[in-house]
Amino acid sequence: MARPREFDEGVALQAAVDGFWSQGYGAASTRDLAARMGLTTASFYNAFGDKRGLFMKALDQYLSGTLSQRIARLDRLPPRQAVSGYLADVVERSLGDPQRRGCMLINAALDVTAQDPDIREEVAGGLGEIRAFFLRHLRAGQADGTISPAQPAEDLSQLFLSVVVAMRVMARLHADRDQLESMARPALALLDPCEPPPIP
Repeated sequence: MARPREFDEGVALQAAVDGFWSQGYGAASTRDLAARMGLTTASFYNAFGDKRGLFMKALDQYLSGTLSQRIARLDRLPPRQAVSGYLADVVERSLGDPQRRGCMLINAALDVTAQDPDIREEVAGGLGEIRAFFLRHLRAGQADGTISPAQPAEDLSQLFLSVVVAMRVMARLHADRDQLESMARPALALLDPCEPPPIP
C-alpha cells in the first residue's frame, strides 16, 4: 500500500514555479528545486519523476493559475479596454518585479522549447490562449465600433501577441516605463476608429 504524501503538492508546485521563473529551466538544479520545495531528493523523485516532469507540472500550474486568472479578470472589460488593459498589466507586472523575471511562459519559449517537443507544445498552447484573448476582444470591438476594422482582427491579434512577447523580453533587460509604454502605443493606435471627414 502506497504511503500518503506528507506535503502539500500545490504549495510545492508553487515553490517550483518560483524557482523555474527566477532561475530558468537550465540553471535550476534538481537539488535547488527540492530544497525550495521543502522536499528530500528521494521525495522529489518519487513525486515528480525528474526535473522535466516537474517543469511540465509547474508550467501547467502557471498557465492554469496566473495566466488564466489574468485573462478571466480582463475578459470582464469592454473590448477596447480589455486589449489595452492587457498591455497595461504587462507594464505594471514588469515594473513591479525587482528580480526582472519576465513571464515564465515566454521565458520557457526562449529557454527550453527547442529541446523538448512536449514543452514546445505546452508553450504554444499558452501563447495561443493569449492570442485568442486578443482575437475575441478585437472582433467584438470591431463589431461594436470601438475598434477600427481597417486591419483584420486575426492580424492584429498576432501583432498584439508579438508586442507582449517583446515587452516581456525587454523588461528583463531594462524595466523602464517609458520604454515599455512606447512599445505598446503604436499597436494601440491601430485600434482607433477613423473619424469621418468634417462636413463642409
